[in-house]
Amino acid sequence: MPLPPELKVAIDRELAGVNRSQLAKASGHITEAYKQGRFHGSLSSPDARAAYLATRLPATFAANMQVFREVARVVPDLNPLTLLDLGAGPGTAMWAAKQVWPSLLKYRLIENNGEFLRLGERLANNAEEIHWLENDISAMSQFPASDLVVLSYAIGELKNPASVIEKAWDAAQKALVIIEPGTPRNFAVVVELRHQLISWGAQPIAPCPHSLECPMAHVGDWCHFAVRLERTAEHRRLKGGALGYEDEKFSYLAFSKSPVPQTDARIVRHPIIHSGHIQLTLCTAEGLQSPTVRRSQKPAFRAARKASWGDAWPNETQLE
Repeated sequence: MPLPPELKVAIDRELAGVNRSQLAKASGHITEAYKQGRFHGSLSSPDARAAYLATRLPATFAANMQVFREVARVVPDLNPLTLLDLGAGPGTAMWAAKQVWPSLLKYRLIENNGEFLRLGERLANNAEEIHWLENDISAMSQFPASDLVVLSYAIGELKNPASVIEKAWDAAQKALVIIEPGTPRNFAVVVELRHQLISWGAQPIAPCPHSLECPMAHVGDWCHFAVRLERTAEHRRLKGGALGYEDEKFSYLAFSKSPVPQTDARIVRHPIIHSGHIQLTLCTAEGLQSPTVRRSQKPAFRAARKASWGDAWPNETQLE
């Protein structure tokens, strides 16, 4: 999932004068901090922020794009005019949202790391429609109202995420999107926030096909998805990887302030393809289900062959 050309050019400009050996060292530190759940604390140096641009920003952008596209698919008339990004970093989520919703006219981005914020301003070329605020979202009493409110890779490191989510939900005029790394630790935070939002009357957009208890949490599993992105030669060198791609795993929630069309089911594991049948793992209102779709079920079998982990799965009537 390529970056927007203007963002790619801006990143290349930022990385032009960076020592590559220092960049590789910083990249290793960021990867380790990311695995341990202390990511933002690792971005205090210029080398670390440069390493983020080279290695983490493309993956985070890809995850945001995948989520936003699904939100737009489920709610095609969402058409937000304003976006609020809480814990915005250098504006990664904003860049993804711009690609999905041409309707957006104004962006508000709040980030407590001043150097990271200024990096974001440079990447965006100080665009007039983008308003940056240096502040700690945990310390703010309220957030400015916006059609779409986003917390991307931000909520898991907060000491009191429930308080921030309450203020974020109050600010959201149309929808709230939360995206986190796809780990058991981060999903535990996500599923608690899901329960809280549903208790306030939030309507699930994706990935949840219902407002009942999360069946994956019930069985001790965690709901997450993945997006594959190509690695450049430098990206492979910085991360010490041999493959030409990497899979970014993420968990997410998207909720609406008003009723939205309900997805019948969500594919929550890779489909297992056999010669004459395909096995699916679905999240449904009746819990986790594992149907076998056989070649004789022609419409369903064709749909299953095209289906991927994370896709919505229609009901039998829609498959006829």
